[in-house]
Amino acid sequence: MTETTTLRDRVGALVAEAAEAAIRAGSLPDVALPDDLVERPRDPANGDYASSLPLRLARSAMMPPLAIAEAIAGHLPAGEVIDEPRIAPPGFINLSLAEHFVQGEIDRIIEQGPAFADGALGQGKRVQVEFVSANPTGPLHVGNGRGAAIGDTLASALSAAGYEVEREYYVNDAGTQTDVFAETLYARYQQQHGRDVSIPEGGYPGEYMVDLATQLREREGDRLLAEPGEPPSPEVREMGIELIVEHIRGTLATFGTTYDRWFSERSLYEPSADGAASAYDAAIAILRENGHLAEREGALWLTSSDLGEDKDNVVVRSDGRPTYFASDIAYHYDKFVRRDFELVINIWGADHHGHVSRLEAGTEAVTGKGEDLHLLLYQLVTLKRGGETVRLSKRGGEIITLDELVEEVGPDAARFFFLLRAPSSQMDFDLDLAVKQSNENPVYYIQYAHARLASILDRAAGEGRTPEGGDVALLTAPHELALVREMLRLAEVIELVATTYEPQHLAHYGMELATSFHAFNDAFRQQGDPNLKVITDDAALTAARLRLVLAAKIALGRVLDLMGMTAPERM
Repeated sequence: MTETTTLRDRVGALVAEAAEAAIRAGSLPDVALPDDLVERPRDPANGDYASSLPLRLARSAMMPPLAIAEAIAGHLPAGEVIDEPRIAPPGFINLSLAEHFVQGEIDRIIEQGPAFADGALGQGKRVQVEFVSANPTGPLHVGNGRGAAIGDTLASALSAAGYEVEREYYVNDAGTQTDVFAETLYARYQQQHGRDVSIPEGGYPGEYMVDLATQLREREGDRLLAEPGEPPSPEVREMGIELIVEHIRGTLATFGTTYDRWFSERSLYEPSADGAASAYDAAIAILRENGHLAEREGALWLTSSDLGEDKDNVVVRSDGRPTYFASDIAYHYDKFVRRDFELVINIWGADHHGHVSRLEAGTEAVTGKGEDLHLLLYQLVTLKRGGETVRLSKRGGEIITLDELVEEVGPDAARFFFLLRAPSSQMDFDLDLAVKQSNENPVYYIQYAHARLASILDRAAGEGRTPEGGDVALLTAPHELALVREMLRLAEVIELVATTYEPQHLAHYGMELATSFHAFNDAFRQQGDPNLKVITDDAALTAARLRLVLAAKIALGRVLDLMGMTAPERM
């Protein structure tokens, strides 16, 4: 079952209804109510939610905030969801969830299972998330891994929030970079056959090119050799791109990332299956028809300056070759017009910053949907070991690949560490911390919490104890209810990620939920009371606590799944 609103929205609706009731009763003047009527207070002592509505209405209502708070609170009686409201100076209404409501949510979490915290914010809106999309000229590096973790997690959060999401990898298999890649590969292939040739100037010197050439020789023998000095068969390029894309697919699969579609740049220049013009030709025709193109010095320019840009941009060079920008415009025409996505999110490295505004302008010019294109930039990653920086160099032959990182720390640790910081923040990746088997390592801390939850249920089952039939009304201890309250935040965190495009909130929430479980599980030690253990001589209380443990396992497992991480049953 999908929740149509979050708990925050539900409580906010109660405040709105109370304010409207106060207006009808004449204790408040008829004033317009703002959006977002409640928020989470920083101090839990102030309740689960707080409303600053009285402070916000004071000017328009021409009343003291405390008097407004009294008027609204008078129509907020304790009920199904909240306890009696508490008024706090200078004009806050503090709201706590009713104990019986919190207890009952345990059963709802268990009933929803893996769909717990799903929402309907997106209302089925079609969204494409394009991420990584590294040139098919070499293995993925660590920075690509950060983009993969951000994009994959954001796509999962959007899906959980009710959007219809497609993940896409854009294969840049046209243009000069792949030309240089093919020339380098052919040079290495010739070397495999004893020819004394050098890789081209500006070529790719990495050892991986030798490996690709070896694969090509083992598969094709000398069939692809042209006469000395003659250009190679186009098959070399095709096979080379095929091999490196296959490698990239494998890297991402090991990392835990899969795509709905791998989109070829070259397909933009090919007629569609139904015989319609290529996306490139169609996009250029629209730009020309709408007066957004100008010919200068033999080249074709997008008049971006008419669309808010500082300068115009070349789309077709004077020799007739389209620019990368032309491909980007055609690609987004294909996304919005031919495939009818309603929202498109591109996740790029920060080095693409200079391309953002011109792509927005080009997309608006060709589709009229520039506002529905969101470009999310993520900053660089610095690897640290022993406090020292581990240098990265993609073109220097000493590349540190995503494969190497995953081999050293594992995909779960890699994904989680990439998600810890906001995409806009540069990050240091502590390689030593990522492999520590202690609570100091946040990945271990969260996954150990899930394993402990599973262990408790397994141990109970071995003793013939199950959560079935447990009466959640028996759960009244503060540490028990605090764990439920933390679980109930997940739907709001998912919505926050889906609206801000900041998946780090999921990582932080995962740590907070794990902390809440550890506090629950260790309460008997902290308070010196063995009756606070999950499994006790009291069969009814044990069944109720096992029900809470099962709900917590579902919630924490959901968080790990959204981040693309495994939820271990034992550690």
